[in-house]
Formats: sequence, C-alpha cells, structure tokens
Amino acid sequence: MTWRRPEPAAARGAEPAAAAADADDARAARRAEEAALVRAAQAGDRAAFGRLYERYARVVHGLLLARVRAASAEDLVQDVFVQALQRLADLRDPQAFPGWLAAIARRRALDHHRRERPLDELPGDMPATPDGAEEAARVLSLLRTLPAAYRETLVLRLVEGLSGPEIAERTGLTEGSVRVNLHRGVRLLRERLGVEERG
Repeated sequence: MTWRRPEPAAARGAEPAAAAADADDARAARRAEEAALVRAAQAGDRAAFGRLYERYARVVHGLLLARVRAASAEDLVQDVFVQALQRLADLRDPQAFPGWLAAIARRRALDHHRRERPLDELPGDMPATPDGAEEAARVLSLLRTLPAAYRETLVLRLVEGLSGPEIAERTGLTEGSVRVNLHRGVRLLRERLGVEERG
C-alpha cells in the first residue's frame, strides 16, 4: 500500500464548485429558454405553449394528484392549461410562469373540491396486487392528510418522479424549501404510518 499526500483543500473543492456553477448555468439557461417560450406563447405561438405544456404537465398532474383523486386529476390537468392559455396575457413576468401555473393548479383543485367531495383513489401506476394496492391506498390516504406543501412535494417526488431541483424549478419554490418540505413530509408520513401500524 502506497501512501498518498492528501490533496489541498482548494483542489478538492474546485470540482464541486465547478459542477455547482455548471448546474447554475444550466438552470439559468433553462429559465431563459422558458421565459422565451412564455413570451412567444403570449404573442400567439401555439407551438411554444405546447412545449410549455410538455414541460409542466407532469408537475401540474402531481400538484392536482396531491389534492384530488387520480381520475379527476387527469381531467383537471387539461382545465389548468386551458385556463393558463386564456390568462397568459395577464402574466407580467415570464420567469414567474412556474409559480403562476402552480397557483392556477392549486386554485383549480380547490374549485373542484367545492363542487365534488374528494374520494381516495389510487394513481394508475400504483401496484396492482391486492396487498400492494391496499398498502398504496393506505399510504396515499395518509399522504393526503399532510399539510399541502409537504403533500405536493412528496407527490411530485414519489409519484411523478421529479428530483428536488426539478420540483423547485417547476413550482417556483426554492431548492431549500423543497428539501425542507420533503424531509418534513417524509418524517410526518413515517410517524403517521407508525402510529397507524401500532394503533
């Protein structure tokens, strides 16, 4: 075994710092591209709005799924984007699009709740086995009892498969807020699962 001199701290930190700078540059480029798409859509470019739909449909679905049953969430995604298209001219800051769209989705879910009593239903891609389905239904039921911020980030992470930075970028939350919401949400969900299993 050969002894190696440890790298200086500056050399060790150079790669992570460069990677973080590259990630920041990539996020800034995506935000600029999305702002350009929003401006184009505001000018009447339907293809640009279609690209925004492709980027954000999963996020909107996850936000809705955290609040309404799966079958309703599917239908409401379309409603959210129709409403967004109709009100796109009202959006003053194109970079605010992710948070603005998330707010429309949340309001649409609230409107839906006023009209219909929500029923628990499994998302379409949950396990189909009886034991798996029962467990998934139980977890989804408990998930819906969490505070909205925790519920939304957990659904976007666990059901829609988005990463923390993707959730932040697409909902308008900071990455720190997403991390906190995920951490606290998982902790609360584990506590409730533990209480239910013992009770």
